[in-house]
Amino acid sequence: MLAAAQAASNTPLRWARLLGTTRRAMATSLLRVSPPEELLRPLAVPERLLLGPGPSNVPRRIRAAGARQLLGHMHPEVLQVMDEIKAGIQYAFQTHNRLTLAVSGSGHCAMEAALFNLLEQGDTVLVAINGIWGQRAADIARRMGANVCELLKPPGKYFTLQDIEQGLVQHKPLVLFITHGESSTGVLQPLEGLGELCHRHGCLLLVDAVASLGGAPIFMDQQEIDVLYSGSQKVLNAPPGSAPISFSERAREKLLRRKTKPPSFYLDMGCLANYWGCDGEPRRYHHTAPINSFFSLREGLALLAELGLESSWERHRANCTLLCQGLLDMGLELFVEEEKARLPTITTVRVPEGYSWKDITAFLMDNHGVEIAGGLGPTVGKVLRIGLMGCNSTRDNVERVLGALRDALQRCGRSRL
Repeated sequence: MLAAAQAASNTPLRWARLLGTTRRAMATSLLRVSPPEELLRPLAVPERLLLGPGPSNVPRRIRAAGARQLLGHMHPEVLQVMDEIKAGIQYAFQTHNRLTLAVSGSGHCAMEAALFNLLEQGDTVLVAINGIWGQRAADIARRMGANVCELLKPPGKYFTLQDIEQGLVQHKPLVLFITHGESSTGVLQPLEGLGELCHRHGCLLLVDAVASLGGAPIFMDQQEIDVLYSGSQKVLNAPPGSAPISFSERAREKLLRRKTKPPSFYLDMGCLANYWGCDGEPRRYHHTAPINSFFSLREGLALLAELGLESSWERHRANCTLLCQGLLDMGLELFVEEEKARLPTITTVRVPEGYSWKDITAFLMDNHGVEIAGGLGPTVGKVLRIGLMGCNSTRDNVERVLGALRDALQRCGRSRL
C-alpha cells in the first residue's frame, strides 16, 4: 500500500520531467543555425596606437567610466551626469546657449540632427565644399528636399570671407554649412567674421567641428556661430556614440518657427531639449540613451576642463608643428601648403611618388602597431592622414610615428604604378 501511494505521488513529477525533456529535444530539433564557433572563443582586441583621423585611444580613466554599472536613463544620477555634460560642452564650445546637449550617436549623427532641425523642404542651404564633409552635408540636405547650392574650393584650400559673401549674395541661403576642421584634407577653416557676415545677409551659420574641437580655438558666442557640433572620439578621447551640439538663441527661434516637424523623431531637437533639461519643463522620456557613453563623454570633457582649453590648443599646435617639420625633414610634401591653414589635430602628407599608401599604412600597422590612414573622399590615393588628438598628442608619439614612417619608406617596395 505504501509503495503504491509513493508511486502515485511521484507520477506527476516523472511526467513533468519527461515533458521538459521532450520539449527541449523538440526545440533543439527546430534549430537550423548552430552557435557560432567564433562567439564561443574569448574576445581578442589588439593593442594599437591610433594615430589616424579617429577614433583615438581612450585613456584608462575614460575606459573605467564607460565600464561602470548601468543605470536607468531617467535616474536622477544620470540626469545629473547629463547636466555636467551640458556644462562641459558649453565650456568646450565657449557658449552660454541653453540649447546645448549631446546627441545619442556619432558626430555624423550630430550633422544630421543639425540639418534635420534647421532645414525644411524647399529651404535654401549654401554648402561650402572643400572635402568630404561638405559633400556629405549637401547629400543629406538634398535627401530632405532642401534647395542645395554649392560653394567649391579645391581640397587643401580654405574659404575667404570674400568667397563666402559672393555665395551669400548670389544664393541668399537660409543656412551656410562650413567645416572648421576638414579631416579628409587637413584644412583648418578660419571662422573670424563668418558669423557676422552671415547674419548681415539674413543667414544662419552651421559649423562642423568634429575634427577640431579641443585642438583649435573655437569661440561659439564671440564668433556668432548659430549651430556647432562635434564628436566624442577625437580630442575628447571617448568612444564614438555621443556627439556635442549647441544651438544659439537665433537658431532656436528658427526651430520654433518651423512649419513642419523635423523628419526624424529620434533627432527632433524639441524632444531632445526636453530630455536634456534645456526647456525649463519637467523631463520626459524620449529614447533610451547610451548611458555608459554619457559616462565616458563626461570624463572626456572633465579631462579637457582640467587641462584647460588654452593648454589643449597649444599642445596640439606645438605637436603638429613638430610633426610637420619631421615630415619635411624626411623629404615628404605636406598637402596643405599654408601653415596657418593646417589642422592641428590631423596632418595630411602627400603619398611619396612610387609608393602605395596601402603598403605604407599596412606596414605601420603590422610592424609597429601604429594606425595612420589614407585619404578620404577627394584625397583618396593622394595623402596619408596622421592624427594627434587629445592624449595621443604627445612628443613621444610624434617621434614614434616619424620613426615608423622612416622604416616603412626604407622597407616597403616601390610600386610600379
